[in-house]
Amino acid sequence: MSNDWIKKFIDYLQIEKSASAHTINSYKCDIDEFCGFAEQHLSKSIAAVSYVDIRIFLSELHTESYARRTVARKISVLRSFWSFLVREELVLTNPFKIVTTPKLQKRFPSFFYENEMKAIFESIDVGSHLGLRNLALIEVLYGTGIRVNECASLNLEDFDKELGTLFIHGQGRKERYVPIGSYAIDALDVYFRDSRPKLIRKANKATNSMFLSYRDWKLEDRSIRKVLNNIVQDAAFSSRMSPHALRHTFATHLLNEGADLRTVQELLGLSDLASTQVYTHVTKDRLREVYLSSHPRA
Repeated sequence: MSNDWIKKFIDYLQIEKSASAHTINSYKCDIDEFCGFAEQHLSKSIAAVSYVDIRIFLSELHTESYARRTVARKISVLRSFWSFLVREELVLTNPFKIVTTPKLQKRFPSFFYENEMKAIFESIDVGSHLGLRNLALIEVLYGTGIRVNECASLNLEDFDKELGTLFIHGQGRKERYVPIGSYAIDALDVYFRDSRPKLIRKANKATNSMFLSYRDWKLEDRSIRKVLNNIVQDAAFSSRMSPHALRHTFATHLLNEGADLRTVQELLGLSDLASTQVYTHVTKDRLREVYLSSHPRA
């Protein structure tokens, strides 16, 4: 029974919610974990799970020292799953509705300062085919703020040089156009002319993907993360560089230079303005810095 209900929920996520493969896999893992716990340790089916059973499960997570953020995610996933079961009239109530989510410490996004980004760009060896690709890759990620999976899914026809835009295949099948700056356009031009043809010949495969790896036809998400970390090491930085850090850097630098939240929200492809407000902590620091250096009575 539980497997059939989980499959129904996965179908719902795919068809009605247009959830990404990563989201679906994450949801399924959390649901499978809880259902397995209920069946093996509590001898309970999904239909019989109660609030007390949930408290036992959460106590087990606490014993195993799960992070608060992980516990909060699991509760959210299971609450959504049970809401679906109630909607489909497979169960009568949602016991997760009365479960309190642990309070989370507010985490500010990591980002790079402008001088750090300059050092990163200068550290890239543009005398090699991979160096030219890496420069174009970072220029695109930093210049547009797109997600790593959006970058990995870029094809040649998604780049319009005349309009200066990229067509982004976003999460949940949400598509959008984002502007791309002159530095990224120039880097892409050089990469297309001097590097990409060599990488295609090396892989011996025809492909439409924009960014290619040295051994395969397409630069996947994981490979992009590895490339970025190697670049940071070459720049002698102690911190790691994730695609998301570049996304945060993109948003932070725009806001520091006066862009409004609504514009940044559109560029990032976020549906909720509140998700963008996490970046304002940096701009507040910047505003105070400008105020102290500019106001005669500061």
